[in-house]
Amino acid sequence: MKKKLLSLILAAAMVTTMLVGCGGKEADETASNSAPVADEVVEDDAAPAPAADEGDAAGGIQVGIVLPTKDEPRWLQDQAQFESILGDAGFTNQVLFSQGSSATEKTNVETLVSQGIDVLIICAQDGAAAAAAVEAAKAEGVTVIAYDRLITGTDAVDYYVTFDSFSVGAAQGQYLVDNAPAGSGIPLYLYAGAATDNNAFIFFEGAWSVLQPKIADGTFVIANSSEAVGLQDKAELTRDEEAAIIGQITTDWDFNVAKSKAEAHLTAASADMKGDVLVLGPNDGTARSIADVFATDKDVSSYVVTGQDAEIASVQYVIDGKQSMTVFKDTRTLAADSVAMAVSILNGETPATDTTYNNEAKDVPAKQTNIVVVTKDNVKAALIDSGYYDASEFTGL
Repeated sequence: MKKKLLSLILAAAMVTTMLVGCGGKEADETASNSAPVADEVVEDDAAPAPAADEGDAAGGIQVGIVLPTKDEPRWLQDQAQFESILGDAGFTNQVLFSQGSSATEKTNVETLVSQGIDVLIICAQDGAAAAAAVEAAKAEGVTVIAYDRLITGTDAVDYYVTFDSFSVGAAQGQYLVDNAPAGSGIPLYLYAGAATDNNAFIFFEGAWSVLQPKIADGTFVIANSSEAVGLQDKAELTRDEEAAIIGQITTDWDFNVAKSKAEAHLTAASADMKGDVLVLGPNDGTARSIADVFATDKDVSSYVVTGQDAEIASVQYVIDGKQSMTVFKDTRTLAADSVAMAVSILNGETPATDTTYNNEAKDVPAKQTNIVVVTKDNVKAALIDSGYYDASEFTGL
């Protein structure tokens, strides 16, 4: 046990150092088209494992990570950060992907628990459905950290590490306001993430807080949601009201759904709902799909479209003028915050937090990470000079 404690203390010191300078090459942009079954274990075999004592099972895993899918570059980037930080810190770990399936997600959690994890870091596919999985883990003495997406309706969530999701949506909305064409009656197309993702609601809430005054005074006109039109005079929406709007404009965080929805909306739109338009794109993958559709409509003179995650493909779109902005959420910091939490937990300490999020069952202690708006003007400073990406990843810088 003394050996394990010494190992954990040394690893904690290493993680603290890496919070300042961790980085490294991002995961390959090309995503795997894996079938929705439990993915193979991903480990950093080169990393030294902490010294084991009698309480450690041979080959046991200390930290288990469950991420939503390999099919979005964002989550491959997170995978790379976890492998790098945890591996370098000497912690045994596994990364599993749920591939869009809550059933697979539950199996992944069960697999990790069976391998003796002490800490589970999970980004839920469905915030409500994941409750059962984390409750099972909690029953086995595992500490649960919700990562990026809050798990709702359960008291089995111990901590939450997230970006300031409200600020992400507010930044997207503010960009549309600041870059709107002059005049009034400007068509506004609204899109949102998956209705099963609590963050999608928070993103939309943030965007609505900025956009609603411009909608109410007639500067913007909602083009693609009758539910939003019916609520356009209401500054603060209830969860059910948000759900009604998101139900009409959800992309499910899926490129193809976003493309089909944008095509349908433009096909149904009258001439006065085209011309110079504004588009609330929820994330980078969907923003690119939506932008491609709007770019090919001959009646759309120009469009301003938002995104988030600073994916390589979307950064190139920003450079090329095909996507207007992206919100940079530094996964190095988010992953490092999660690992720092795990180290504190394994050392029997209380992790540092700076706010709480109510998940409908409790106020979950949380650690927030700041966000940065990236446009063509500051791509180099925000993403290249910071070491997040290498300039060779892009053209036209």
